[in-house]
Amino acid sequence: MLLENIVNKVKKGERISEEEAVYIYKKLSLLEIGKLADYVRWRALPYPLVTFVIDRNINYTNVCTVNCKFCAFYTSPNAKDGYVLTEDEILKKVDELVKKGGTQVLLQGGLNPSLDLNDVVNMIKSVKEHYPQVDIHSFTTTEINYYAKKENITVKETLQRLKDAGLRSLPGGGAEILVDRVRNNVSPLKNSVQSWLDVMDEAQKLGMPTTSTMVFGMGETVEERIEHLSKIRELQDRNHGFTAFIPWSFEPKNTVMDNIKRATAYEYLCMIAISRIFLDNIKNIQSGWVTEGAKIAQIALKFGANDFGGILMEEHVISAAGKSNYMDVDLIIHTIKDAGFIPAQRNTYYEILKTF
Repeated sequence: MLLENIVNKVKKGERISEEEAVYIYKKLSLLEIGKLADYVRWRALPYPLVTFVIDRNINYTNVCTVNCKFCAFYTSPNAKDGYVLTEDEILKKVDELVKKGGTQVLLQGGLNPSLDLNDVVNMIKSVKEHYPQVDIHSFTTTEINYYAKKENITVKETLQRLKDAGLRSLPGGGAEILVDRVRNNVSPLKNSVQSWLDVMDEAQKLGMPTTSTMVFGMGETVEERIEHLSKIRELQDRNHGFTAFIPWSFEPKNTVMDNIKRATAYEYLCMIAISRIFLDNIKNIQSGWVTEGAKIAQIALKFGANDFGGILMEEHVISAAGKSNYMDVDLIIHTIKDAGFIPAQRNTYYEILKTF
């Protein structure tokens, strides 16, 4: 396998295999893989816009029974610090988002035995009734599966009820690494790889766009990271329903996996780059300031990323693991401009609302 031949395939716009992706990931220097990814980015998106969205994560409950080893946020059903937000508390948070010009809300929670599908349906209806202009981009595949099983209905029926209530798109949460060997180790009670893919498939067939994600640095190999990308690419070939791909590194602090060494900035930039190169059918690659910090996220814009993610007025899951990076609109605009790009505020569907 000749490195030059693979690089030439990429430059010609030809699809590369998993084996070829692994090869260039391992053989190219950081600057070389960044340069190649930047070339692909400009070919796919020949304009200097870098987008961001003003959004808010609302964790409607912190109670969960899945006990993922990598999560520092959840608490058990009988814990004193367990909570479920009231309707008024949720609406107050959405109101604060709207007043700051926000357009997207992410409602996410654990698998709380005290909640069922009607509870989250009513949650969505309440938000849409009071703030019809807000895009509800919410719930992980794990939550969808949980509510479907609890109601003894299909995933499709569950998604349809949520869609009828006002849910318009699904985030990629719950993917972690789409390799069952890794999932069986770090989250054995969570839904399988195929289950994650099936929920995304059903949502996309119902006309709901979704994002795709990856949390790497949990003991997986480079080959398994590429296997994850391959599963995303295969589903995108079928439905073209993924609006973006968002990789970020696992933060082990305050988890039962705190013995794992955190993935480096080098690995993060390589993952951004290889994602842009390998995912030839996904337009938007998002850099992650929440986990990586503003400077690394800014550098990622030269490694194939074209989106800066969300303002995230509120974030608890990653901060529970010891990460507390912060960005506001002005800082994101400055960071994007400082990298030589034009900042553009977008909505959930990557439609441009305004440029700066």
